[in-house]
Amino acid sequence: MSVESPSPNEEKGKTLKAGSYHTPVMLKECVEGLVTDPNGVYVDATFGGGGHSRGILEKLKNGRLIAFDQDIEAVKQAELIVHRSFTFCKANFQYLSRYLKWLGVARVNGILADLGISSRQIDSPERGFSTRFDGPLDMRMNTALEKTAADVVAGYSEAELHRIFGRYGELKNARTTAKAVATARTRKPISTTAQLKEALIRTAPRGKENRYFAQVFQALRIEVNDELAALENFLRQCGEIVAPEGRLAVMSYHSLEDRPVKNYMQTGHVNGQTEKDFYGNKIAPFAALTRKPLTASGEELSGNARARSAKLRIAARRQQGKTKH
Repeated sequence: MSVESPSPNEEKGKTLKAGSYHTPVMLKECVEGLVTDPNGVYVDATFGGGGHSRGILEKLKNGRLIAFDQDIEAVKQAELIVHRSFTFCKANFQYLSRYLKWLGVARVNGILADLGISSRQIDSPERGFSTRFDGPLDMRMNTALEKTAADVVAGYSEAELHRIFGRYGELKNARTTAKAVATARTRKPISTTAQLKEALIRTAPRGKENRYFAQVFQALRIEVNDELAALENFLRQCGEIVAPEGRLAVMSYHSLEDRPVKNYMQTGHVNGQTEKDFYGNKIAPFAALTRKPLTASGEELSGNARARSAKLRIAARRQQGKTKH
C-alpha cells in the first residue's frame, strides 16, 4: 500500500497551498455539511486538486483528514499540503475500508466524495478526457491501468460497444454509434479523440453534436475505469465506516452516479431495495438530510460553468441503522 503523510512532528500550523489545478464545486456546502466535529476523523475519498481537502482542514482543530486518489497528478497536488492532520493514500476509493484498517482507523465522522473529474484532467489533451482537444484515446484515471479507451474502441465487438454506449452513455442511437465505430476502424485505426469524432460526425444528431460526443466520451471513460462498480463498492462500505451521527456527502454529475447514491442513502442498497427487520422497521444505515440534491448557486455558476450538473446529497448515519416503517 502507498500511504503518504507528513511527519507528526510538523508544527500544528499548516501550509495549505491553493493552486489553480481545480476549482472545488460547492466547497462551502460540502464542508459545512460534512464537518460536524472539528476534532473528528474525516475522509476525502476523491482528493483531485485538493480544494475540498483544504476546506476541510481549515475547519479542523485536533481532527484528522485522510484523502484518497489514484491519479498521479493528484499525488503531486497532495504533496503541496503540509499539515500534521493530513494523510494521503494513493488508491481508488473502492479500497477505502482496506486502507483505513491498515491505518488503524475503525470509524470516521464523515466521508466526502466528489465524483467529477478535475479541471486539470479535462484540460490536459494527453489524458484524452475532453472532446475539445485532440489527444490520445486514453481516459485512464489511474495511468498504471493497462486498458485505454483506444483499446476499447479497437478491441470490443460491435455488440459490446452497443452495450456501453447505451448503458453508460445513455445514447438513443447507441446501436448506430457502435456500428459507425466498427465500420470506421476497419479502414484505419482510431487512436485519438479527433479520429473518434471524425468517425462519428455523421452519426451525431444535428445541433446536438457537443452533447452527443460528451455522452460517447462518458461511456468510454466509465468503461475504462469501471467507475460504477467502484462507486457501488465504495458506498457499500460507508455504513460500516461512518460512526453514528457522522455524515456522508456525495456529489455526482450524471444520473448513472446520482441514482445509486440516492438509493443507498434512502435504503442502504444501491439498487434501491428496501430491507426490513422482524418488526417491519426499514433497515437503512443513513438518513438523507437533503430531500432534493443541492445544486450550485448562480454566483458559483457564473465563475465555474462546470458546476452546472453537480448534485450534492448529504446523509447522516443513524444510531441503530433503522427507521420506522
